[in-house]
Amino acid sequence: MSQDIVNEVYFLIYSAVMGIIITFVYDFILIGRRLIKHNIFFVSLEDLFFWASCAIAVFYMLYEENNGILRWFAVFGAALGMLLYKKTVGMHFVGFMSALIKKEIHIICKVLGFLLKPFLWMARKIAFFCRWADKGAKKVWKYLKKKLTAFVKMLKISLCKH
Repeated sequence: MSQDIVNEVYFLIYSAVMGIIITFVYDFILIGRRLIKHNIFFVSLEDLFFWASCAIAVFYMLYEENNGILRWFAVFGAALGMLLYKKTVGMHFVGFMSALIKKEIHIICKVLGFLLKPFLWMARKIAFFCRWADKGAKKVWKYLKKKLTAFVKMLKISLCKH
């Protein structure tokens, strides 16, 4: 085989690997969307940044491997890599990883809930005491205000008589 054909085959393989990498990274974005619900604005923003970075990566690959010349078999190779990944690994990857991460988050929350239970109990007791003390303080303040008002009135009356 001539060296030109070998180089073209390598370029096709690089293109297919680039397609696999692009799809693999996009699957992580899909996992993030399953874990944290997004509205359409943030989904569009994520896609814009992702595809802009993919365009830069593909341009860099084309520049390095083929002197910046777009070859249709490179596009075909990237599409073939994407399809190959999606039909093999990617078919179940997003669902499996998002379920696994949700399960891990659930376990972490259970452990933290168990570890923080005494602190939460203490916080409830302190909050109850603060509400109780606040009610008592309001009653004392009201009583003192009433007594002080009566004292001021008596003082005015006694000063006005003299």
